[in-house]
Formats: sequence, structure tokens, C-alpha cells
Amino acid sequence: MTSHVTTQWKLSSINPIPKIPKLASPSDYRPISITSVLSRTLERIIVTKYIYPALNNQTPSVTFSDQFAFRPTGSTTSAIITILQTITNLLDNKPYVRGIALDFSKAFDSIRHSSVLDQMSTMSIPDNIYTWVSNFLMERYHLTHFKGQTSCLKETTASVVQGSALGPCAYMIAASALRPVTPGNDMDKFADDTYLIVPASNDYSVETELNHIEQWAESNNLKLNKSKTVEIIFRKPRSNPTLPPTLPSITRVDTIKILGVTLSSKFSVSSHVDSTLVSCSQSLHALRTLRTHGLPDPMIQTVFSSKVLSKITYCSPAWSGFANNNELDRLDAFLRRSKKFGFCCSDVLSVREIYEKADDKLFKNVLSNHHHVLKPLLPPPVTHNYNLRSRSHSLTLPVKTALSALNYITRIVFKNSY
Repeated sequence: MTSHVTTQWKLSSINPIPKIPKLASPSDYRPISITSVLSRTLERIIVTKYIYPALNNQTPSVTFSDQFAFRPTGSTTSAIITILQTITNLLDNKPYVRGIALDFSKAFDSIRHSSVLDQMSTMSIPDNIYTWVSNFLMERYHLTHFKGQTSCLKETTASVVQGSALGPCAYMIAASALRPVTPGNDMDKFADDTYLIVPASNDYSVETELNHIEQWAESNNLKLNKSKTVEIIFRKPRSNPTLPPTLPSITRVDTIKILGVTLSSKFSVSSHVDSTLVSCSQSLHALRTLRTHGLPDPMIQTVFSSKVLSKITYCSPAWSGFANNNELDRLDAFLRRSKKFGFCCSDVLSVREIYEKADDKLFKNVLSNHHHVLKPLLPPPVTHNYNLRSRSHSLTLPVKTALSALNYITRIVFKNSY
């Protein structure tokens, strides 16, 4: 009520977390802050009660329709589904689509506090909550623990405080100002992972878009890292159009990892299946070690479910439609082998059944939640009053092409129409 954050809650202890196996410089660590438990509790209450509802009341200056992180129904699955839906829709009448995965150097650590507050000031948030957030960000101090040594206190003049409950939403609000400047281009975000989508007809706009992104980054105390920014040219599986020239300082790739899912320029997921099976096989070696040291089978199966099965099912609604029968058979063979050796519980469904169940669960959530992030992708409802067969939805059937039929929305709408 007083919009005051006590001084003790503004003190953070940073424990650097390694980002890569071989550490060579301070930038190889992630500066996660250990903050007050009481502060994080109140932050979560504020985020849940005031900020999340405000995300649904979007204004022309603040929109979150392109952000899939830190929203109540947002997820990497929803983000990848939307990205693939956008690209495949554009390929219906375009020879290719350019996808540019942007990388901002230390975005969470560098974003200006004023950028967060300027965007938040236009949202439908009570004045005392806005002032509390402003007070929360100002006059913060942190120290660092590293290899038994402790630094002196230093003031935090930027960042959204990694490790706080408010930080992720704060960055999302600041990043809401970044949008494409050319009609027909699209941008999708998951936290600071940002993807620019440009159809072939808008080739002329790529340089303008990148200049705009760099200007936005500079005004928000960020930097577009072109050495880690990559471009991929998506095209239909059986087409070979003439591709545009490469972009200066930006690498062009044939496969790209989008939020943990590897996809080729022609929508093959074979590399993703390969890497998933390699990672799962390594986990089986760890499970064998645990069994050797006496861990009973029920606990081994619990570990398998959380560490191995979760990798197989990760974002499955988004990419499983693009997998061919051979790739699904390989995943199923691995699951059967895991059951044979007792790592996987015998009553676990087949891979196809697991994926189908995940598809249905997500579709049910989208239909029942008016504010679901995937709701705008659904086709409009039917306008006639008669129905010759019972269906689980009242949506019109979208136009179905060889490529769009692999997308989640088209697949699930047609599947539930019979």
C-alpha cells in the first residue's frame, strides 16, 4: 500500500552459474541472484494478481501477442507452433521465407530500468503497484560469492535481477516495444530469444528491420550480437528457389535450433530425433550406473520418466507432425528397449500414442481458455446452424496443403472433425 520495498529485500547475493562446460571468462557464467524469500513471495503475488491480468488488456503501445514466455498459457511448445504456422502459411504463395534468430548479449543483465518502467506505465496496473515496482528496481545492491571469496557491495544500475520472481515479466514488458517495422513481416519471442520472419516478397526490408532492431537494442542498453545471430531460408521440401544473398556479418545455416527443437530449411526433424536419441542413450548409461549402486527399479523408472521420457516428449505437438514414420519408429524402438531392460515402466504408451495424447490435451486447453496464446491461430467458428456429424469443436476446417497439414493446428482441427 505504501509502495515501499525494504532495504534488506534489495540486497542480492550472486552465485555464478556456469553456462558452458569449459569456462574461460566471466561471460561464461550466468549471474543468478539469491534474493530474499519474502521478497520473491510478494513478487509472485504481484505478478499473479496484477501483471498477468494486465497482459490480457493489451494496448496499441504495449502488446504481448508475440511473446510466449512468462505468460499464463505461454510455453516453448506454443512458440514453436506459432513460428511454424506463420512460416508455412507464408510458403503457400511465397517461394521462400527468411528466418533470423536474433541474439542479444546479456539481455537480462543489461536492460535499462527506465525501459521497463516506461512500458509498464501504459499498462492497466494500479499506481501503487507501478510505484512499488519502480522502488523495487531502484537502489539495489549485490555482492558475488566465488571460490570462497566475497566481493564488496555494488549498486545494480541495470538488469531485471536474474533470480527474482519479477525479473522475467519485467524484461518481457520492456521487450514488448520491439516489433517489425514492415507490414507482412513477423516477430516471435520467448524471453530474449527473438525470431524475425520475412517472406520473399519483403526481401528489401531485411536491412531496415535489422537496423531498427539494433537501434532499439542500443536505446535499451542492449547489443545485437551478430556473431551469434543466424539466418535460415525456409522453403518447401521439393522446391529449390533462387536464394537471396547472405547478410553481412550474419551466418546462414541449413538447420536451426528453435527453443530446443532442431529443424532443417525444408522442415525435416531428423537431426532433432538423432540428437534426442543420443541424449537419451547417454541418460540410460547413467541409469545403469544408478542400478549398479543399488537404486531400486521403481525409482529408476521415476528417473527415466523425468529425465528421458521428458526429452522424447519435449514440444512434441509442435514438431511431431513433421516427423516421418521411420523417425517415429526409431523413437518407439528406443522406448521398447528401455521397457525390456526395466528402465521404463511397462504400462507407458507407445510414442505415437504419447504424442497423440499430448496433442489432444493441448487442443482441449486452447478451446477452453479464451486467453490462451494459441487461440488466435484457430480458424473461425462455423456460421451455419446445422451439423451432420458430432465433433469436438465448432471450427471451420482450414485450407489443407501438403505442408500445412503437418502443422499442429491443421492436424488437430481435422483430426477432431471426424
